[in-house]
Amino acid sequence: MKILVTGGAGFIGSAVVRMAISRGHEIVNVDKLTYAANLNNLKSVSNSSAYAFEQVDICDAEAVNAVFARHDPDAVIHLAAESHVDRSIEGPDSFIQTNVIGTFNMLLAAHAHWKKLGDARQSAFRFHHVSTDEVYGDLELHEPAFEETTPYDPSSPYSASKASSDHLVRAWARTYDLPVVVTNCSNNYGPYQFPEKLVPVVILKALHNEQIPVYGDGKNVRDWLYVDDHADALMTVLQKGKPGETYNIGGNNERTNVELVKTICDLIDDRKIRNNPTETLITFVPDRPGHDVRYAINADKIKNDLGWEPPISWDKGFEKTIDWYIDNKDWWRPLINRGKSSKHPGLKTVT
Repeated sequence: MKILVTGGAGFIGSAVVRMAISRGHEIVNVDKLTYAANLNNLKSVSNSSAYAFEQVDICDAEAVNAVFARHDPDAVIHLAAESHVDRSIEGPDSFIQTNVIGTFNMLLAAHAHWKKLGDARQSAFRFHHVSTDEVYGDLELHEPAFEETTPYDPSSPYSASKASSDHLVRAWARTYDLPVVVTNCSNNYGPYQFPEKLVPVVILKALHNEQIPVYGDGKNVRDWLYVDDHADALMTVLQKGKPGETYNIGGNNERTNVELVKTICDLIDDRKIRNNPTETLITFVPDRPGHDVRYAINADKIKNDLGWEPPISWDKGFEKTIDWYIDNKDWWRPLINRGKSSKHPGLKTVT
């Protein structure tokens, strides 16, 4: 297939691009190149004849239409989004523009493109919208995990904007018959993650012997999904998912934030690169507004219907991630300065 991937220079998007090309697909990467995007994520495929890059803002409807006309894709994986909760609290405007208006533009362009395809290509075409488990709100510790039918109850401007985009995508399926699939994933981690997110913050703080910030009491619970597992699941849904369906993608790794941080600390200590126990660097900082208590994914549907489940174990995923950050200082060092203006408690002081 020729797949148009939005946000393909980002953390998850670049994993999808690398994997798709390795499996013989052609990729058109559409990315605005915001602070969190990095074309260095794609060095391994950038010279491939199967790869094309378009620096386009999905809020620019005319430019989006031109990309569809120029490349004539067989499918879309729509990943482009503003995705950092803290930044959405500080400034929600860009989240509404990119996540809502940008998705609207993508739907208009994809539908117009799809209508022009022949019958066979129309039948095979998919608009795969990638979303988050945060649209469901949060759970108490005793409640069952999110299912695809869980009512939406977003808490932050970020999750509200993603919920809005999910509803738009489903509306285009029901009203205009656009063949869509939607996935809602749990927290991702792995190589190439921009260093304002929790996992790289913890790793880089530990490597620099700096305090590791943990919000509140650290008891907020998340499910953790290795990024290459997520990319594999996205490709599975694109190729095998039923139009109109939603699939939750989880890692089966539900942990409190402080458990996650201690896991990383222990694995860093195993590498004997510090003299003192890394756990002594943990410091608790004031909680952020509207901090959801718990996210948990019930991923039975994608397992039962499509035969997919995450192959990477908890310890193996974090071992691979830590080793990648240790071995790729030249990748993350230039990114630190991009985030120094952020109010995020972990990013500003990593050097």
